[in-house]
Amino acid sequence: MPDKRVRLVAGLGTPGDTYARTRHNSGFMVVDALSEEFSIPVEKKKFEVVYGRGIIKGVDVVLAKPMAYMNRSGPPVQNLLNYFRILCDDLLVIYDDIDLAFGRLKINVKGGHGGHKGIKSIIESFGKDDIPRLRIGVGRSESGISVSDYVLGRFSDKEKKDLDRMIKRARDAAVTILCDGMSEGMNRFNEKRTISESGKV
Repeated sequence: MPDKRVRLVAGLGTPGDTYARTRHNSGFMVVDALSEEFSIPVEKKKFEVVYGRGIIKGVDVVLAKPMAYMNRSGPPVQNLLNYFRILCDDLLVIYDDIDLAFGRLKINVKGGHGGHKGIKSIIESFGKDDIPRLRIGVGRSESGISVSDYVLGRFSDKEKKDLDRMIKRARDAAVTILCDGMSEGMNRFNEKRTISESGKV
C-alpha cells in the first residue's frame, strides 16, 4: 500500500528583502531549494505562512515558510499542521544554528532550543521538544558583534563560496529524511566535518 501520510517541511526565517540570504534565513533558502528542485511553487498563503504542496520522490509534502517574525514562528506552523491534519512526527523544521560550525549539518529528533527564537516558539506552541529538526551550521562571529546582528547579517565572502553547496546538501538531507527516515538522514549527514572539509556537494 502506498504511504498516504503528508509531511510538512517548515524552513524558518525572517520575511522581507532586507533579510534575504542572511544567516537567519538559512531555513527559507533550503525550502526555496526544495521548491526549485521539485517544481513545488511556494505561493499560497494561510495562517501567516506561505506554502506549497507537491510530491518529492513519491512523498506528499507541504513546503512552508512562516511569515511571522522569527520569535512567533510556532503558531503559524502549528495552525498549518492542524489544517492539513499532519502528525507532529511528520514535521521537519529547518533552521540556522550558531553552535554548529559553518557548513555543518545536524539532524535531531528532539532537543532544546539553544537560544534560537524560532525553534523556541515552535517548542512552546507544541508543548514538547521532540520535534524533528535539521540544523544548519552558520558558526559564531569572530568579530565580537552581537548574536542578533550576526545572524541577521549576510554571509562573508569566504562563506559565500560554499553557501550554495551547503544549501544543496541541506536540501538533500531533507529529501533523505522525507523518503528514508530520520535514522538514515542522521547516518548520512550528521558529520563533524564542515562543507569545506568534506568536499561533498
